Amino acid sequence: MKKIVAFSALIFTAFAVLESCSSNRDPGKIYMPDMAYSRAYEAYADVDTTIFSKDPKDAGRKIFYNSQPVEGTLRQGDLYPYTLPHTEEGYLASAGVKNPLGNLSPEEMEEAGRMFNIHCAICHGEKGTGNGPLGTSGKIGAIANLTLPLYVDMADGTMFHSITYGKNDMGSYASQLSREQRWRVIKYVRSLQGGGEPAAETAPADSTTAATDSTGK
Repeated sequence: MKKIVAFSALIFTAFAVLESCSSNRDPGKIYMPDMAYSRAYEAYADVDTTIFSKDPKDAGRKIFYNSQPVEGTLRQGDLYPYTLPHTEEGYLASAGVKNPLGNLSPEEMEEAGRMFNIHCAICHGEKGTGNGPLGTSGKIGAIANLTLPLYVDMADGTMFHSITYGKNDMGSYASQLSREQRWRVIKYVRSLQGGGEPAAETAPADSTTAATDSTGK
């Protein structure tokens, strides 16, 4: 009887050793698979619609995943959002909003000029004098000459408000230009208002620390 028990124990031990050494890449049986393998949705993974859903109504039968950033949060290095509404009161209040960007480097000013030429010069002209192709076509009236005293004296925040929401015949450029790009374009417009070629400024901007006004970006 003792020989049978010893032999059985030897067989069991040998089987356990062989099973545990069969593959270094195979973890074997998982006791709690939900703990070992996360069901979290990967941001760049293909969405399995049989498992995940972005519709809150499906939250009970599927894994609900909201891909939008948490409300009130900002991306690393981002500037504060612009919160004034698209109302007459918001337009008037925009005069108190300061440009959160510091001086632009020559490279940044050049890029701001490129953005201006792509999105703005078609109406306002290369020098901002309102003689762009659309401005001289006769199809669109009241193209602003940005070098006039009215716009030279206009606050950066009011100019930003107009670019963001649109003003008169000009539509919104919020979808074409990021908020930081809009502020940079305003810097470029200021250089045009000084006359001659844009004056390149030298100190680089720090977008993580320049924003001090909660309504500017």
